[in-house]
Formats: sequence, structure tokens, C-alpha cells
Amino acid sequence: MTDHLSVQTKDATTVRVWDPLVRVFHWGLVAAFATAWLTADEVQPIHEVAGYTVAGLVALRLIWGFADSRYARFTQFVKGPGATLAYLGSMLRRQEPRYLGHNPAGAAMIVALLLTLSGTAFTGWLMAEPDRVAMLPALPQIVSPAWADDDGDEYGEGGEAEGPLKEVHETLANLMLLLVAAHAAGVVFASIRHRENLARAMITGDKRAPEPGDIT
Repeated sequence: MTDHLSVQTKDATTVRVWDPLVRVFHWGLVAAFATAWLTADEVQPIHEVAGYTVAGLVALRLIWGFADSRYARFTQFVKGPGATLAYLGSMLRRQEPRYLGHNPAGAAMIVALLLTLSGTAFTGWLMAEPDRVAMLPALPQIVSPAWADDDGDEYGEGGEAEGPLKEVHETLANLMLLLVAAHAAGVVFASIRHRENLARAMITGDKRAPEPGDIT
């Protein structure tokens, strides 16, 4: 069952779906994460600035997810596991409906991306200052705050924090790459299936007007 459509119509064939903040967040996050990845272990000051930028963008998106911008609201597009699995099944049968906003699979990917980005930024923040680990009494049960290298020095080569925390940070960053690749593949797949350029829609904010059977 479709919701009542309440987006501004630009002309007879397109509707405005993505507001400016969602679009700035999306492409800003692409740039910030790419910068953080490319400068890791190479240009640490730029890497840290990019990491803080990622954290700020994620925080802004979380706040905006509860605002009054319809297709940005989490309640509008985040579905339960049952609905997500049902949508994936319809994709396998090539019967999935077109969603004007995020489809359930895309929504699940957004949640996964936000969670992984949050974990990556948080572990990076902890690594920046060893004393920050002491602020989290429960953390040593999961991640050892051992900053020493094999020779017992407080820091490893180049002053970088060593140990399990760095491994967690790098694992989350690598997981992000896999999620980004899956996200890009999903965008290409949906663009082909529903005959619209979803990447361009995230630039212009406009998508093809809903047709019978589409979910708005």
C-alpha cells in the first residue's frame, strides 16, 4: 500500500525527492571517507580531519533522520527484517516494486553503513589519544588498551597506536569498502531495473514521477 505523495512536482515527469541536506551529506561522506582511506598511515593530520568530518556528517544525518524532511526520515524507509527479506525475494524473482525513496534493501544498507562508519570514527577517535580508552571502563573487556609494541614501547613505529584497537579500526574500514562496493552494485542494479539514474537523482534531488504500482 502506498503512502500519500507529498513531494513538490517540478514538471509532469519528475518530482523532488532528496532534499539539499541529504545530497550534501551523501557526496560529502563519499569525499571524506575516500580522503580518510587514501591518507591512512600516510598523512595522519589529513586522515584525522577526514575522520572527524565523517563523524560530523554521520551525526548530522542521524539528527536529520528525525526531522520533517519526508524521504530523509528513518521512519519512512527503515523496515523490519521480514519486509527486507521479502523485498530481496522479490528482487530474485525480478518482481520488486519501484520505491520513490529508499527501498527496503537500500534502507538496510544505509543502516549498515551508518553503524560501520560510526564504529570506524569512534575507534579512530580512541586511537588518537591513548588516555581516551581509560574513559570507557567496559572497553578493556572487548578491546585491550595495550598501546605497547612487541619491544614494550608505549608506541609503535612512527608514534602510531598499536594493538587490538587498531586492528578493530582497520577491520571496520575494510568492511566499509565491502559495503560501499555492495551499495554501488545495488544502485547500478536498481537503476537498470527501474530505468532511472539513481546517482544523478542524488545530485539533482529529482526522480521520475511515480507510476501505477510504485511505492511512494
